[in-house]
Order: sequence, then structure tokens, then C-alpha cells
Amino acid sequence: MAEIIGVRFRNVGKIYYFDPDGASLRQGDRVIVETSRGVECGEVMMINREIDEESVPQPLKKLIRLATKEDLARIAENAAKEKTAYQICARKIEAHKLDMKLVSVEYTFDNSKILFYFTADGRIDFRELVKDLASVFRTRIELRQIGVRDEAKMLGGIGICGRPFCCASFLSGFQPVSIKMAKEQGLSLNPVKISGACGRLMCCLKYEQEAYTDLLRNTPPIGSLVSTPEGRGVVTEVNLLTGMLHVRLDGAAEGVLKTFHVKQLRVLRPGKGKRLSQEELEKLKNLEKG
Repeated sequence: MAEIIGVRFRNVGKIYYFDPDGASLRQGDRVIVETSRGVECGEVMMINREIDEESVPQPLKKLIRLATKEDLARIAENAAKEKTAYQICARKIEAHKLDMKLVSVEYTFDNSKILFYFTADGRIDFRELVKDLASVFRTRIELRQIGVRDEAKMLGGIGICGRPFCCASFLSGFQPVSIKMAKEQGLSLNPVKISGACGRLMCCLKYEQEAYTDLLRNTPPIGSLVSTPEGRGVVTEVNLLTGMLHVRLDGAAEGVLKTFHVKQLRVLRPGKGKRLSQEELEKLKNLEKG
């Protein structure tokens, strides 16, 4: 068994494991640890616990120390320097006429590196920009291209639901979201209604997908030939949550439908459901990108 603590470096980010090196820590403690990026300050999210050594990523770095008042002062100082660095970099990008959008700037704890996060439609040749920034800041410079979902997570905001973005408030990582989910949940496939502020499919489509998948297993899709208590017919509309289906019975007048619960029906021939046209698919395909 190995004793570990879980440390997070961003407000809503992944939790990394470290060896507490004999220290007993509380949730919320600020600690100094060594990471792949150098020495960093993080917050303890998972207190001391023992887990199977095979479950721990190796090598497990040891805790350096609890953060001191001087360490916290340095973090505050770095935050102020990041604002200045952002303004300088934005001006440099404009001067170099680069088609990129600066999103955020981050100083490493020990000031050994400055990371500039940006978005762009394609690849950007920023070598001259890096040289220019290095001559100003006299330290290592790293420009990191991120996606629009990462941009939304960094900047935060309010979603169409009226609540803070999920990615910026509690989601530690992004889960794959597809047009198929929106279709199976019976949502309007209007891109404006199913995409978030980032322009990609809303993360919340993932939350109820398991329940919808389970319901779909036992519900005949639109176009299915079914047997009902009143005879055979074709399913024309489905409400997955209530289990109620509209059926056009054989021989019924045009537009006359009957409503049955899914338990009252027996499928004779499954339908293929509503299919999207090529034009609709073209409009929606960009929403699935990361």
C-alpha cells in the first residue's frame, strides 16, 4: 500500500497524487510540490489515504512543504504580473499581425516559465513572437494552443440555463458529446439550441444519456410496425420519458392517431427512426469538435 494525497492546481482541474512524506494534511491546505512543469503550489483536495501501489502513477513525487506566507505572497505577486504579461503579449501579437486570440497567461510558481494560452483556427508560426517575448521577460516562454472548450473553462461565464458554465464550476475534464445524444434525447437539432457559449455541443447532454439509452432499448423507434390492443399500426411519434407513443393504425383516416403506452405494444418490424439529411449533418458536424 502507498500513502497519497490529492492536489489540484486550478480551481476546476484534475487532481494529481503526491507522497505526503509523513505530513498529515487537511483539505484546503496549500502545499508546494514538484511537477513536470517545475515547483508548483496547489491545494489539497484529498487528505492522506492509503491505496494499492499498482493504482498509483509512478514515480510518485514527494511533498516539499506546506505553503508559507512568503509562498502565498509570491502567488499573489505572480497573479499581478500575469495581468501585465497579458497586455504586453496582446500588443506583440498585434504587432506581428498573427491571427490568434490570447486567452490567458500563467506564471509558474518559481517564475522559471511563462505560459501563454491562445486559440486559433489553424497552425500559427509564432517563433518570432516567442523570441520577442523572451527578450522582454528574460525567462522561458511557452505558447500553448488550446481549443474553444478549454477557453470557456478558463474564462468562465453564464450558460443559457442561467447557471455558471459546468466546465468552469465542477467538471474536471471534458467528456465526448455527440449529435447522436441530442437526437436520442428528442432535442431540437438547431445548433443555437444545443451548443454552449463555446460553440460546441453542451456538456450537459452527457448527464442523462445513460437513462435515455436504457429507455431506447425498450421503446420502438418512429416507423416501427407494431401490434396494439386495437390492431396493427405504425409508430409516428415517441415520448421516451412518459413511454407514450402515437400510432397510426392500419385503415385509419389520414391524420387520425391513437396513443398507447410502450407496454401495450409488440414490435412486429422495427423502424429506423428519423434520419438527418446531408444538409443537416453538414450544419451540425462542427459542433462535435473538441
